[in-house]
Amino acid sequence: MNRQKCSLLAVAGAVLLVAGTAAAGQAKPAAPAAQAATPAAPARLAPPIRGVANVGVTRPVTKAGKVEGKDFIVTTMKVKNMSSGSIAGFKADEYWLDKAGNPVGGDTFRYRKPLQPNEVIELEFKTPRDPKMNTNQYKFSHANGDIKTQLVPKL
Repeated sequence: MNRQKCSLLAVAGAVLLVAGTAAAGQAKPAAPAAQAATPAAPARLAPPIRGVANVGVTRPVTKAGKVEGKDFIVTTMKVKNMSSGSIAGFKADEYWLDKAGNPVGGDTFRYRKPLQPNEVIELEFKTPRDPKMNTNQYKFSHANGDIKTQLVPKL
């Protein structure tokens, strides 16, 4: 007799659980305005470029500053992918040279994600200050080749 009561209670509990979840799923439909506010589907990733890629680069802004209590030269610039495909493994190097043309320091920037077409990113180089620093140079590359740069007024 006790076994029959437990079985009956278990079946009744299962029926109530299923009925409760079914009733919760029949909520009122959302208003059309709320449906329009849902985000669009994410854009598809472009296939990576093999060989030479084209990017637009703004004029670099170089300032002296302190980072963690030490004197640094901080250089910032913006880069835009002007190619039809993504740029995988984007890397930018800054080299500081003395008056004789010998390297005295520099920094590297790496963008971990593929740089999609028309995507704009900001690069920041932090190089420890050296009194011998005279001029700097930049080199851009990616995992599948080199990068051709074009100076643009703003992005």
